[in-house]
Amino acid sequence: MHSLPCTVRHCILCLAILVTGTTPAQRPALIGYYAGDGSDLLGRDLSPLTHVIWCFLHLQGDSVAPLTPDQQHVIRELVERAGALPGQKFLLSFGGWGGCATCSEVFARDEGRRSFAASLKVVLENTGADGIDLDWEYPAVQGPPGHPFAPEDKDHFTELVRTLRAVLGDGPEISFAVGGTDACIVEGFDWPALMPLVDRVHLMSYDLVHGYSARSGHHTPLYSTKEQIPSTDHAVRLLLRQGVPRGKLVIGAAFYDRIFQVDDTLQHGLYRPGRFDHAVPHRMVDTTITVAKGWTWYRDTIAQAAYAFDPADRLYLTGDDRASLMAKCAYVREQHLAGIMFWQIRDDKSEKGSLDTMGRALRGDE
Repeated sequence: MHSLPCTVRHCILCLAILVTGTTPAQRPALIGYYAGDGSDLLGRDLSPLTHVIWCFLHLQGDSVAPLTPDQQHVIRELVERAGALPGQKFLLSFGGWGGCATCSEVFARDEGRRSFAASLKVVLENTGADGIDLDWEYPAVQGPPGHPFAPEDKDHFTELVRTLRAVLGDGPEISFAVGGTDACIVEGFDWPALMPLVDRVHLMSYDLVHGYSARSGHHTPLYSTKEQIPSTDHAVRLLLRQGVPRGKLVIGAAFYDRIFQVDDTLQHGLYRPGRFDHAVPHRMVDTTITVAKGWTWYRDTIAQAAYAFDPADRLYLTGDDRASLMAKCAYVREQHLAGIMFWQIRDDKSEKGSLDTMGRALRGDE
């Protein structure tokens, strides 16, 4: 080891790394998922993103299913765009909601894990992708109805990641998504074993009320309320208690709003019995959720969450808006987290949308 003078700058850097796991110059990651056919990419400015993640790879037997020509075309375009932007990385995502029906069985077997890893290495090499994002929904916890799951998934997921790291080597990035509920976080993952092997964990701090909820609420709140404990901050605190480093923890935002049909008009539809009706992408909110169409916007200052209500039709909307996205970005900076990700790029306006807001907020321009 070289004996260099410990300058003031060096001391500050060492302290920052010790406390946060990141360097002061390392800007938070801004990660966008993309699940489109490529037709809406023209004219989109993706330069604020540090990572673009294409969705989704799936299983065919024990291996990664072959990419279709259309998928290959989209991936090539995203790889080329990432290559033209200094520092931007391009990842492939595996699984997704409804996309991991056989994961519990395949990854329970060493042969299944090795076959998957070997086939994935070929896909990464052929596409030029910088890594893999695992989105198994969910190990050891109920995901889509009918999808098998078992307590042993927790250990099998760890073995899967170990196999991937051994086969892929240290170069490619490995990240994985975790649901924002206590059950997903506590029951699904062996955090001390996993975190040395991966680059990031992506917290899906959205869909906290969802398509199966029987009561309205906030689907992507920053903070808990007495009526709703699940929130971004609640999940972050739980993950930190599991030993997840701040410098590897990414929170989530949603570029779509959820609309519920509620049973009455009390509390402007918030925390009322009802059922999920449909989703609205951010690119359509300005023209569909309007005063002229009967909607009024509200803000929960405790949850730091937006919601809207149409009392005539008893429709309640929940989601992120400009203010809540800015609050989440400020939270990332204040908590020294690795960054923020969102689902998904194609739900945003083509210009001056939610991505622009988040990019400015993370840079400190907002």
